[in-house]
Amino acid sequence: MIEFVLNGTTVRADVEDDTPLLWALRDTLKLHGTKYGCGMGLCGACTVHLAGAPVRACQTPVSAVRGQRVTTIEGVGIDAKNDAKNDASVDAKRGNLHPVQQAWIEANVPQCGYCQSGQIMSAVALLERTPKPTDADIDTAMSGNICRCGMYTRIRAAIHRAAELKAGGLHAQSAVQQFDPTALLVRSYT
Repeated sequence: MIEFVLNGTTVRADVEDDTPLLWALRDTLKLHGTKYGCGMGLCGACTVHLAGAPVRACQTPVSAVRGQRVTTIEGVGIDAKNDAKNDASVDAKRGNLHPVQQAWIEANVPQCGYCQSGQIMSAVALLERTPKPTDADIDTAMSGNICRCGMYTRIRAAIHRAAELKAGGLHAQSAVQQFDPTALLVRSYT
């Protein structure tokens, strides 16, 4: 039995210690947002946060998260600080968009969508470390995430937009407003 904090809630998973976190999340805890891509930690589809850092869930044994804080795509947009301060349920907070999610929608990033949870998790981690990333920062941080639809330009534009949303203290609105991501492509971020 492995106990850890998942998206702000303490959970227990009755799995073997060497079970990949990915399968504990998907099969045991029934959270299907984290995807299986390659099983080798190369594509990024299974990216989750372990204590705030992006890791590949397909290569992380569940024993490594014992007592740790894990965030999946289902937990992005949930205010973990608020969860610790009051009794409000995590379910009541679902529906809040993180600035990265807002920007993803605005920039029409997803095509097939399969890689998106891993892409978003990597982008969220990047913006926590580097609030105003350059194109080079984005390329480096996102290099472990493969998008077979080739939406890399839109992903970069969305990350710049998310940085703007975070810097302005703006939170995503429930009514998504479209913006022109090509306008971000011509802007200099030096």
